[in-house]
Amino acid sequence: MLSALKVKLTYSIKLNTIQALKLSELKQDELGQWRRTHYSYEVNVSLTGREVIVMGWVSTIRDHGNTQFIVVRDRYSDVQVVAKKSECTEQVFEQIRQLREHTTLAVRGKVRSQQKAANGAEVIPLELKIFSIAKKAAPFLVQSKTLSVGIDTRLNLRAVDLRRNVLQSVFHIRHTTLNTIRDFLVKQGFIEINTPKMIATATEGGATLFPIFYYDREAFLAQSPQLYKEQLTMAFENVFEIGPIFRAEPSRTNRHLSEATSIDVEQAFVDYNDIMSLLERMISHIVDSIKEKNSNDLDCLGLELPNINLPFPRHSYSNLINKLQAIGETIKWGDDLSPQIMKNLPDETMNAFYFITDWPTAVKPFYVKPKSVGSERLCESFDLMYRSLEISSGSTRINRKDDLLERMRKQGLNTQAFDYHLRVFDYGVPPHAGFGVGLERLLMALTAIENIRDVTLYPRDIDRLTP
Repeated sequence: MLSALKVKLTYSIKLNTIQALKLSELKQDELGQWRRTHYSYEVNVSLTGREVIVMGWVSTIRDHGNTQFIVVRDRYSDVQVVAKKSECTEQVFEQIRQLREHTTLAVRGKVRSQQKAANGAEVIPLELKIFSIAKKAAPFLVQSKTLSVGIDTRLNLRAVDLRRNVLQSVFHIRHTTLNTIRDFLVKQGFIEINTPKMIATATEGGATLFPIFYYDREAFLAQSPQLYKEQLTMAFENVFEIGPIFRAEPSRTNRHLSEATSIDVEQAFVDYNDIMSLLERMISHIVDSIKEKNSNDLDCLGLELPNINLPFPRHSYSNLINKLQAIGETIKWGDDLSPQIMKNLPDETMNAFYFITDWPTAVKPFYVKPKSVGSERLCESFDLMYRSLEISSGSTRINRKDDLLERMRKQGLNTQAFDYHLRVFDYGVPPHAGFGVGLERLLMALTAIENIRDVTLYPRDIDRLTP
């Protein structure tokens, strides 16, 4: 038994040594004067007989003895390269035979019609430049839509993980979403802003802050651009920002991150009804743009986005509490509406996008305006939901200093710490309203991805600070 094990181990060592020697024989080249002439999607039958240079990484390899097939993938799609002993030099054939998946290279060759290949054409190689040799096999197959390895294994090699078609499609949709948002808001008369991410005090109160050293004093990473965007309505009226926010929430759910991307919008001379209308029109515009520009990505994900009907359904907080109590849920007025409890509501209007409006004032931040003078029980606020997932929160804001101070005192906030914000209210802050949308959560809704980390390039959570 031990003898057989020894023979097997010796054979394995020899095999690995041979493979290592073969890899060492492959020369790694510099880019030099070579430049890509065509992307993969441009290699088609119209180029038959012409010479091209394609560049990318090796997605798949098939060894058929005297014929070697490799698929080279670039940022758009695939191109098939076919090396036959009878059609290429011995050097090129041997180079291709020794390649590993993920190796980065360039291929100079001639285009030939091939009905079974992508775009009906393939490349017959004349010369190769190998820029970087893959020295290890990836712990997962990039061609597979579903994987047996856990998400942590993939995140540890995130750049390799992002070569997977399914994630490529997710981030193509993310790109379209961001461009569409900017285009929509600019056309609505908004100006893009950038606000500080190192702040002196909490934006909304609470303890979910990341402290940092700022020279000789303590500072924090910004939870939100809320107070800055409110101030900027004084100068620009309609503003928006797309940027990072940081929340030190010790959550390990599939919908929480410690660093996320927020789409923040603030508009002067409107209330929460106007801003809800703006938000639902923006969502509708995003969905239409994805349908138009990302049809291949939707096919890859197996998705068909529904038509968006406006306006979105609106449900008051109090009405939902009554409905939940009627079906036997243990919940009282003033409690939060958790995703778990929202899943128990059978209302068909809650199967897509909808608003929950008029929340209890006590559960909302100090800058949210109560619904009526003299009564603070309800406030002019809303959450945008997709099924049971919260996508956005917004409200009419308080624009008078005395009212703001009163709300801050009732929440036990140190008003002196917010002096930099309160002082501008002596100079005529206009009525205003706004919202913040979590980009990653919006993408979860649009792509049917269940884990927020899969719609984030390099996620940060309570357990992960690398890569």
